[in-house]
Amino acid sequence: MFRLRPIRRKAGIDPRALRGAEAAFWFVLALAFTLGGQSALSGLPRLVGMLLPKHAFAAEARDQVPTHVTSLKLPGLAPSSFTPQVLYPVVEHPFPEWMRASRLPAVAIVIDDLGADDAAAHQAIALPQAVALSFLPYPEPTPALAREAEQAGHDVIVHVPMQAEGEADPGPMALRLDLPAEENLRRLDWALARVPGFAGINNHEGSAFTPDRAALLPVVEALADRHVFFFDSRTTAASQVVPVARAFGVPSAARDVFLDDVVTPAAIAAQLAELTRLARTNGVAIAIGHPRALTLDMLARWCAAPPGLRLVRLSQAIRMKTEREIGVSLAVLAR
Repeated sequence: MFRLRPIRRKAGIDPRALRGAEAAFWFVLALAFTLGGQSALSGLPRLVGMLLPKHAFAAEARDQVPTHVTSLKLPGLAPSSFTPQVLYPVVEHPFPEWMRASRLPAVAIVIDDLGADDAAAHQAIALPQAVALSFLPYPEPTPALAREAEQAGHDVIVHVPMQAEGEADPGPMALRLDLPAEENLRRLDWALARVPGFAGINNHEGSAFTPDRAALLPVVEALADRHVFFFDSRTTAASQVVPVARAFGVPSAARDVFLDDVVTPAAIAAQLAELTRLARTNGVAIAIGHPRALTLDMLARWCAAPPGLRLVRLSQAIRMKTEREIGVSLAVLAR
């Protein structure tokens, strides 16, 4: 009968000691990042050396990871995507400027009814590039002014006339409910051809046309083929532009604020304050203004230093509003 020899543990580190040291390490590391933020990164190697023996905590490069990224391998833990990583050398700013800016609420500004007044158009073109400029198709100067706006870096939009309620006249070549779809498409093509370099459209008037889904269908189909957006000026709460456009894959969102229905400094300032409030509440908001001297003067000053906001292009604001309203990232849907 053989006697079993007692199993001898190999000389080395007591696992219980390792577990205790490991727990202490993570506690102190979390505390350091909480209190020290960015500066805690620079002391991480020294902290590792103080808390764990050299042979118990090895730093090694992970497979297919750039040489400036170091993965920390803990004893007893299999490598995974959750393995801590340290950038070396530590950069001065942990967040790039665009990441810090992205935390701010976003606003987009659209100036529409452009094209008839050269001086007003040039004043609008002088606004920051992020401001979108929407041109009526029928004024004679529109093509040249639209080219100038595009060359200055603005998003150019076609301000397409659409039938309004009552006797309001949206202008020549308007899309109408009493016209066949073929004629409305012919008028749409004419309007688009008058505004070179356009990135999308928005409705001029349209309080009768935009609530009618059947009338909107051929319009959004045509826009889908051109891969441009349909920004809803929202001249009526009954508008169906956004749901119909999105159903056909056309980027779309609605206006939140009209800046200058009342053209006084106090009224425009109040609307800018409302735009700010909506952006801070929802993360993004869009305003429409018109090429009036007072509006453009006040916007020039406001855009120079928007209060705790970032000015974004209309196309970006449409995307942000869409993702917020449907609750899904458009990048995920595109996969």
